[in-house]
Amino acid sequence: MGNSVPMPVDTGLEVIEVDSEIFADRPLRSHDSTAQWHGMQRIAQAFVKNPQSILQELVDAAIELCGADSAGISIEREDATDERFYHWAATAGQYSAFLNAELPRYPSACGITLERGRPQFFRVGRPFFDIMGIQAPLVTDGILLPWTMDGTRGTIFIMAHGRTQAFDQEDCRLMQVLAEFAAMGVRQNRQHKMLLEQARVSAAAAMANDLAHQINNPLQSLTNILFLAAEGHHGEEAKAVGLQASQDLDRLSALVQSLLALPFRNT
Repeated sequence: MGNSVPMPVDTGLEVIEVDSEIFADRPLRSHDSTAQWHGMQRIAQAFVKNPQSILQELVDAAIELCGADSAGISIEREDATDERFYHWAATAGQYSAFLNAELPRYPSACGITLERGRPQFFRVGRPFFDIMGIQAPLVTDGILLPWTMDGTRGTIFIMAHGRTQAFDQEDCRLMQVLAEFAAMGVRQNRQHKMLLEQARVSAAAAMANDLAHQINNPLQSLTNILFLAAEGHHGEEAKAVGLQASQDLDRLSALVQSLLALPFRNT
């Protein structure tokens, strides 16, 4: 019934592989193609116009694309201690108040996800919040995805706080794209900060422009496909549109991976 992480009962955490029967057999639900188009468009614009906002744009898009109640991005601290190991660099939805929260190494669904290096389905019950000493809505359904960037690791996650089958495989696929963007966003933010500290604003602008050109073609193709879906295609036509959108998202994902492989530009 899936590879569930063995954790003490009193942690309140349940972390299971997304390809387990528990998650993989869920029926696909209807997704808002128009929302997908607007979300991807805002992400692209953030990379070009305001890279410092990209992590927040990603969690906002995650809520819109997947219908989540909350979303967030965690990063392992460079000066991590067991008590202050993960930093929540971006949050949205009902968990917005936890922006910049610092969580311990254990217990942690993020840690399990990073250890496995694959997307995970998770739930968080009351015992976890009692251990943390905080008040927050329970996580009744969620997806956690890992990302890495030049030795820095983190996760991006979506959560529901009441629904028990809020997400499906399509949501997981969309979140994999956003996870790759999160890694690229962390890198771009660090590069941008470095360049500003060195008073090289023009170099930062050139870097953003170069990035915009590289993501434009697959993004435009994705935009066109999602627009067609939003116009009201149904039945087999809608299925064909979905397949094409999947292919374009895969292209975009591959491009993000290639950009992540590029070395830092120090000039």
